[in-house]
Amino acid sequence: MADSPVQLASAERDTVLRSLLPALQRYLRRYCRDPSVAEEVLQETLLRIDRALPGFQGRSRLDTWALAIASRAAADHFRAARREIETVPVEEDDTLLVGGDASLDERLVIDEMNACVREVIDALPSDYRAALILRDLEGYSTEEAAAVLECTAATVKIRLHRARARLQAALGRRCEFYRDRASVLRCERKPGT
Repeated sequence: MADSPVQLASAERDTVLRSLLPALQRYLRRYCRDPSVAEEVLQETLLRIDRALPGFQGRSRLDTWALAIASRAAADHFRAARREIETVPVEEDDTLLVGGDASLDERLVIDEMNACVREVIDALPSDYRAALILRDLEGYSTEEAAAVLECTAATVKIRLHRARARLQAALGRRCEFYRDRASVLRCERKPGT
């Protein structure tokens, strides 16, 4: 990789920023529950990237570097606002989780299951939540997640293990799991949860 800063013309910088936009939007929507907060943090992230891009030396992948900036911008936003970081739904279109031809009853069960999972993910500590989002929802490798979160790969593995354990325990307390006629895993909330 290069050891000197990247020199880009204005049009090239715009192209780089546009190429990073989908991954940044997806990550911040998941990291920040409120779409308007995610948009606000995205704008701050883009400004920070634009300012820092001339100094980018290519020691990591550009998208990993950009997501690290997004993580810091989100943390700064929530620290300043003294609010806890929340995640947004896994996907706005739940048909990605189950076939789009589900009946209304099946859709209600699916929506309830997704809402339950979202609530549990939202309640995770922000470090655990970020590791879970990057690894399990965004598909980044442990090393890439470590670069984004600015920690070691071992720390990411620990956070991910703890996040998954908490997720499993919380879902076990809240939900009754079963398989439907098509052998698809479903859940129903336990009474009183």
